[in-house]
Amino acid sequence: MARSALLNVMVQAALKAGKSLSRDFGEVQNLQVSVKGPGDFVSQADLKAQKIIRDELMKARPTYGFLGEEGEEVKGTDGAHRWIVDPLDGTTNFLHGIPLFSVSIALERNDEIVAGVIFNPATDELYTTERGGGAFLNDRRLRVASRRVLSDSVIGCGVPHLGRGNHGKFLVELRHVMGEVAGVRRLGSASLDLAYVAAGRFDGFWETGLFPWDIAAGILLIREAGGFVSDFHGGTDMLGTNSIICGNEHIQKALAEVVKRPIPTK
Repeated sequence: MARSALLNVMVQAALKAGKSLSRDFGEVQNLQVSVKGPGDFVSQADLKAQKIIRDELMKARPTYGFLGEEGEEVKGTDGAHRWIVDPLDGTTNFLHGIPLFSVSIALERNDEIVAGVIFNPATDELYTTERGGGAFLNDRRLRVASRRVLSDSVIGCGVPHLGRGNHGKFLVELRHVMGEVAGVRRLGSASLDLAYVAAGRFDGFWETGLFPWDIAAGILLIREAGGFVSDFHGGTDMLGTNSIICGNEHIQKALAEVVKRPIPTK
């Protein structure tokens, strides 16, 4: 696949950060870890990876804004462009030696995501996309799965944990979904969940309580793989509402109807 100069910059930043994460993954027991909140951790690996990514991106485009998970947003003098970065999506997996984590980098132009990269250094899987240019896994073009009914589908989700999310509401959603589908999965990295939808591994995915850096790259990846994405209100403000429901045309619509069923009253 032909990549633009900007996408090449993003890929190189992701690969460089991934190399650092791979080294730290092998020595995870020696990492310094801090607690940001209940069940929410940050390690020296996260911080080092974000610095690598930021240095690479800002060297190439110093006027662009930068929004990363670790640290405050930096406004760019450009005004139209912003990098949205999660240097280690799946920190809890990483710290437990589970090889499901990723680097996620997206480029936003005038409030629209125009390029994205998701990289899992543990499996050497590199997902790339540009608006109008398709979605790829290690240069193989991606298409979302073609299943048309939930009963044939495997659906990904996010599971709220200690200190995060509305546990009761999620359990109702899960009860509704699990009665309609062939299987439900949770990876522990929203970026990879969305990449799996784009790759046709998951037929759909839903989650609330997300942040822009969790989903920005994945949103474009799914769209460029022929998928449909909405927020929980049926609109397209996924970054603003911190919610997402996605799949192909049929599954996204059916999944949205199921997860939004009213909570039963006594």
